[in-house]
Amino acid sequence: MKLPCLLQPRILKEAMRALIKGPYTSKFPYKPHHPPEHFRGKPEYHKEDCIGCAACVQVCPSGALNSEDKIENGKAMRFLAHRLDLCIFCGQCQANCPTEKGIVLSREFDLATTGKREELAQAIEKELVLCGFCQEIIAPYDQIIWVAHKLGPMAFSNASLMLLYLEDKALAEIKGLADKDISGLRSDRFRILCPKCRREAVLRS
Repeated sequence: MKLPCLLQPRILKEAMRALIKGPYTSKFPYKPHHPPEHFRGKPEYHKEDCIGCAACVQVCPSGALNSEDKIENGKAMRFLAHRLDLCIFCGQCQANCPTEKGIVLSREFDLATTGKREELAQAIEKELVLCGFCQEIIAPYDQIIWVAHKLGPMAFSNASLMLLYLEDKALAEIKGLADKDISGLRSDRFRILCPKCRREAVLRS
């Protein structure tokens, strides 16, 4: 014969433990709740650590992350945005971030609001590097500098990496290196070029 729920040994044990040690639940919202260290809460962009590569956008299963590139007056910017109303807090963005610090899941969980859905969003912008010949987007500036630092001395084997690295260290001036034509001179190799234009410059020189 099956005992009533309250008379089962396991239930009685848990009830006695709760009477002695107190309730398992917290008193939130009357008192602040502090989640454990690895709690998956609100994802947050850290602009100083984000390199703008958009890897987080590519792996987001719910479409909560998106990016948009805009070119105006010869200046290119990438806009990265995160929508909390679509986020499922899976942590894929943090797990696939190359720097491991660009976007991080915080322990913030109290995100309910009666306002507009647009208020549940975070956006950052990153400068993009354009090809000095065709003006196509190469990569975000911060990403190129991050790669150059990762490669160390090997970064000097690529002219674009070398020039941007030296400019970042205030050791070179690359403004004015953009041109509308590849002349075929060997000096064309020492310009900020996309892979397609670099191949053409190498073949012509």
